[in-house]
Amino acid sequence: ARGPALISEALIKELSGSFAGIFQSNNLELVDLICRPEGRRVVLTVLADKPQGGINLQECAVLCRQLKNLIEERNLISVDYLLEVSSPGLDRPLKQPKDFARFIDKEAVFFLKDLIEGKCQWQGIIKQVDETAVFIQVEGRLLEIPLIKINKAQLVI
Repeated sequence: ARGPALISEALIKELSGSFAGIFQSNNLELVDLICRPEGRRVVLTVLADKPQGGINLQECAVLCRQLKNLIEERNLISVDYLLEVSSPGLDRPLKQPKDFARFIDKEAVFFLKDLIEGKCQWQGIIKQVDETAVFIQVEGRLLEIPLIKINKAQLVI
């Protein structure tokens, strides 16, 4: 039997790709997909949201049923699993350019993989975004943070 340890990046990519159609037909976006082993099973957490923000409990339940049916139909996960679908809430992770673009003029904190100007953590107001970087206002100036240097970013509540 394949154990939970075999939940790989490849499987996460495959699931994300398989889920894309369901998300589009519901006018939802996949914010994050997290797989973690828990005992003898795998917990698959799907964070979903609307492009304009604000998914409700009923929409999460419908999405959960549709994703579970797809997983079963295509036999995508061969181990015992639990599927959770939820809203990312206010502490949602910011990952893609569109995530940052949605929160222009909001304050965010960035945890970096590499130092920028000697610091691995920056906090500032998101001012602009392009395909490769986020520009934040810090101490009265614009600081460019390349997306590839971001380990984690989230809004400051």
